[in-house]
Amino acid sequence: MISHKQRTRYSRQIMLPQVGEAGQEKLSAARVLVIGMGGLGCPAALYLASAGVGELHLVDADTIELSNLQRQVLYKTNHLKKSKAQVAAQQLQAANPEIRIVPHQCMADSAWLHEHLPGFDLVLDCTDNMQTRYAINSACRELRVPVIMASVQGFSGQLVSFDFREPGSPCYACVFPDTGEEPAGNCETIGVIGPALGMVGSAQALEALKLIVGLPLGSLNTLQLLEAEFLEWRSLALGEERCEACRQRQHACHG
Repeated sequence: MISHKQRTRYSRQIMLPQVGEAGQEKLSAARVLVIGMGGLGCPAALYLASAGVGELHLVDADTIELSNLQRQVLYKTNHLKKSKAQVAAQQLQAANPEIRIVPHQCMADSAWLHEHLPGFDLVLDCTDNMQTRYAINSACRELRVPVIMASVQGFSGQLVSFDFREPGSPCYACVFPDTGEEPAGNCETIGVIGPALGMVGSAQALEALKLIVGLPLGSLNTLQLLEAEFLEWRSLALGEERCEACRQRQHACHG
């Protein structure tokens, strides 16, 4: 049962028939892990906190640099050299004191994920490191935790989600096989426009809220592609190809 204060704070989304009080109760009970508190994680986590997601865990090993401030909207000039996870937690707690926010100043490697991931309802992958992304993908697949993944370079963004509670779900490696190598370019070498990160990070938060309250996701097993230079979104349905791990998982479920 939500309180009168919660009913007032979240009134504009509670009045939506797709959410209602039942949906708000689901949001209040949800535990969400946001990995990467950069240009995607900042807007995504801010919208999740503002919407009343009951428990947010923020993972990032980095400290705030001057070059981050062009796009990482939770941080200010007086935050330079401080922990991204710690500062983001403080900023979000100030935005919504009624929820629980836990910072983790560390890398989300495979060992950390397998230790901490059980018990979460959802993961948002907001990282810009491919090997971390594959570790997140693998851990979520093994532990059957849904994940919403996004990336942006230049003016171009990608968004896709996988619900590993479903035995037939594909995974990120089905679409982008792990070659063991990082891509040639990233934000540091190619550059990125800040509002495109805001658009994709907001879309991640939207998909997260929809998943928690039980609404269909437009990014589920579908690659959503943003070309911010032309303000265009397009969808690409994933094919039937499966990586070896997903083939084995499907075989085990049908065996």
